[in-house]
Amino acid sequence: MGIADAMPGISGGTIALLLGIYEELIESISELKISLFSKLINKGFISFWKKLNGNFLLVLVSGIGISLISFVKISASFLESFPLFIWSFFLGLIFATVYVIYKLINQWHNLNFFFLIISIIFSIFLSSFSAYNTDEISLLYILFSGIIASSAMILPGISGSLILVILGVYAYLIKALDNLEMIVIFTFISGAIIGLLGFSKILKYLFNNHRDATYTIMLGLVIGSIEKVWPWNKSFSAELSNLNLFLSVSLVILGFVIVILLEKIKKD
Repeated sequence: MGIADAMPGISGGTIALLLGIYEELIESISELKISLFSKLINKGFISFWKKLNGNFLLVLVSGIGISLISFVKISASFLESFPLFIWSFFLGLIFATVYVIYKLINQWHNLNFFFLIISIIFSIFLSSFSAYNTDEISLLYILFSGIIASSAMILPGISGSLILVILGVYAYLIKALDNLEMIVIFTFISGAIIGLLGFSKILKYLFNNHRDATYTIMLGLVIGSIEKVWPWNKSFSAELSNLNLFLSVSLVILGFVIVILLEKIKKD
């Protein structure tokens, strides 16, 4: 899940579904509320830890943290040395995500098309705020990004990192993690915790009661992000030899195939 959450296009929630722990994950997160801590005071730590499903969460979060930090080291190096190829691979992941989310929508009607158009426009608007390599982003915006992205990280079908790409902070956060910039990391984690606690119940309600509309909005956000990760822009024009173009297109196809295979495994 840590590796998946670090990659735009693959959702940690999808991996949780594949591994059969998704329902337990959502249930455990939904138990994280203030009233839970009264059990710690009144009935002791063992009762609190059991109600929290502490063993499950501790092991899961540890695994996510270890793999996330390890992958970020690799990703930061690749983003700096081979930006054309990394963004090409991410583009393939995102194309596949568009296909996967589209299949999850059962019915199309006028309201859904309206939601789709509005969310595409909103996604493009968000993407316009910053470029690939942003040297300085305010901590308030990092906090906001953590709140929004954490909600997506637990959802099958959309990647939290993709939300970070849409918001224009993905490369910046990768560098911050690689350089251990603790203020930035702590701010993002704080936002992520707020997002998980505040939005998990809302998102659960939306999926239970307005599933198609929710997936349609998610689809629009992903489509609108394509321009953000488009690898063949002027920034990389010097790198576009015939060989590099061939490798770039091949990586787009590879990224697409990986997500489709994950979806096939999930169905089986």
